[in-house]
Amino acid sequence: MFDLQQLSDWIGNSDSSRWLVALGILFLTVVIRRYLIRWLHKISQAVTKRTETTLDDALLAAAEKPLSWLILLFGMWAAIMILQPSSDVLPILDMAEKAGRMVSIALIIWFLWRLIDGLSTYALSRAKDTDSSLDDQLVPFISKTLKLFLVVTGVLVVAQNMGYSISGLIASLGIGGIAVAMAAKDTIANLFGSVMLLIDRPFVVGDWIKTSEFEGVVEEIGFRSTRIRTFAQTLVNVPNSMLANMVIDNIDARSKRRIKMRIGITYATSTEQMQKAVEGIEDILKMHPGVDQDFSLVKFDNFDDSALSIFLYYFSKDKNWSVYLQVRQEVNLQIMQLLESLDLEFAFPSQSLYIEQIPEKT
Repeated sequence: MFDLQQLSDWIGNSDSSRWLVALGILFLTVVIRRYLIRWLHKISQAVTKRTETTLDDALLAAAEKPLSWLILLFGMWAAIMILQPSSDVLPILDMAEKAGRMVSIALIIWFLWRLIDGLSTYALSRAKDTDSSLDDQLVPFISKTLKLFLVVTGVLVVAQNMGYSISGLIASLGIGGIAVAMAAKDTIANLFGSVMLLIDRPFVVGDWIKTSEFEGVVEEIGFRSTRIRTFAQTLVNVPNSMLANMVIDNIDARSKRRIKMRIGITYATSTEQMQKAVEGIEDILKMHPGVDQDFSLVKFDNFDDSALSIFLYYFSKDKNWSVYLQVRQEVNLQIMQLLESLDLEFAFPSQSLYIEQIPEKT
């Protein structure tokens, strides 16, 4: 194996030779960093083009920049070790060595952070090909969890390399755990709420939901809260602990949309005309391609104060709002044409006033 101490002994005690070797190492480091990364980039492109998966792309892209800085850091460390400066010349040598270790740890954390991002992107692309929407929500959640764990682990490793006792730190965290739990009980409740939302799946990102307090489209399910875009284009952030306990009406969970309405026609309508009107509306619903044929009702059901009321109850096949409105409009227009052909008129609120004339007494 390559041993810098043996190389230093081989060079000897000449300061000039040590400086020349150190400068040579720095020069080689810069050259290697520049051309090796380019070469690895070309090799990675050639290799990834031959494979169908993008997983290797994510791995190589995550390693490229941290590796270039790691090469530079190693070159600087090797040059300092060759120089072997005394404490009088470089009194902060120990600090520089610790700083080098800290930077190395930071580069490793940076690489893992980029790797998590790459794997998350890869997993999301695969999740779009599946029928289930659970993986689309779990991937961002797991990605954020891994990043949080990575940051906590990195802080502990850095603290240990700086000379702090990790066991003492963990013990202190255990002692203060109750106080932290009390202070962060809302955060913990929201975290468990987000887990329950992902497990129960009352809705997914993109669903139109309605509660007693708000209505809108789900944009993001986070650790602490869920973002809802209302139809007024405002953004509502609802804590997950509250949302997990709410009664949620998932509008987009339905497979079709209901249409419920009444048609009022005048009392001048005859029995035969009413029978033809009901049968004609039934035929309109049966013939329209956008109306669901599983269930529908057309009934003359009520004598209202100023109209004879026909009750309509049916469903559009498509749950899309614009398609639903188009189906409803087309059916309404056909009903108007039918009533016009039968010489029937729509009723409107009215009152009839009868004046009785009393004959004069003679």
